[in-house]
Amino acid sequence: MLKLAKSACIEPMYAEIPFIDRFQAAKNDGFGFVEFWGWTDKDLDAVKAAAEKADIGISAFNGDADFSLVDPTHKQKYLAFLKKSVAAAKKIGAKSVTIHSNALGEGGVVVDHYAKLSDTIKICSMYDMLIECAKVAEESGIAMNLEPLNITTDHVGNFLAHTRMAAEMTRLIGSPMLKVLYDIYHMQLNEGSICDTITKYSDQFGHIHVADAPGRHEPGTGEINYHKVFECLESIGYKGRVGFELMPKTTTAEAVKAIMSY
Repeated sequence: MLKLAKSACIEPMYAEIPFIDRFQAAKNDGFGFVEFWGWTDKDLDAVKAAAEKADIGISAFNGDADFSLVDPTHKQKYLAFLKKSVAAAKKIGAKSVTIHSNALGEGGVVVDHYAKLSDTIKICSMYDMLIECAKVAEESGIAMNLEPLNITTDHVGNFLAHTRMAAEMTRLIGSPMLKVLYDIYHMQLNEGSICDTITKYSDQFGHIHVADAPGRHEPGTGEINYHKVFECLESIGYKGRVGFELMPKTTTAEAVKAIMSY
């Protein structure tokens, strides 16, 4: 039986209680890790203290903010902010940071669709900057996971929309510290074929996100057969962390029951 290292995304989960109390709550519910979205709006000293008190690991947070991999004019600003994110990760003991093709604003809205840039420029800019991201990751020891996002519902206009593009880029770069964040909810909306995709690209997965589709709620509330998905992860020997980045359909307590039933 596959023993997944489970991480709770405590931004949408445990919203019923103050943020700093969510670390202990997640630990009490059986999670070994937590993760969250942005870090600049957090008291990092309080975050570190809460995680240490709860004896729970910090899996990840978003390492980019106002800058985009697809915009070649953002290269220096993107890398400068990424290095600040790495410093924040080191401060609180986080394992990794998550990176994206486009800057995301409030509610995950894509700030700039970059309609003025060709796909060629976007791809070349991403590849060029990801090489530098890999260097930062290798030098710092903080892993980086590149996340494709759905473009149908939550992140219209995001450039990186498919697992294949992300995995082929990370394979070409070839750094053990730069991998793909495979978000099953996002990729079900964009491309489907979950188990085939896991089998084909699992060597490039640094992290996995779980939520059901449609709705982005806990497993069992949508169309994804998570029993089969977890069997597939077991069959390929996935040993990374699985983050439950979902909006509880009713309460966090009910969502946790559903998660733990798998």
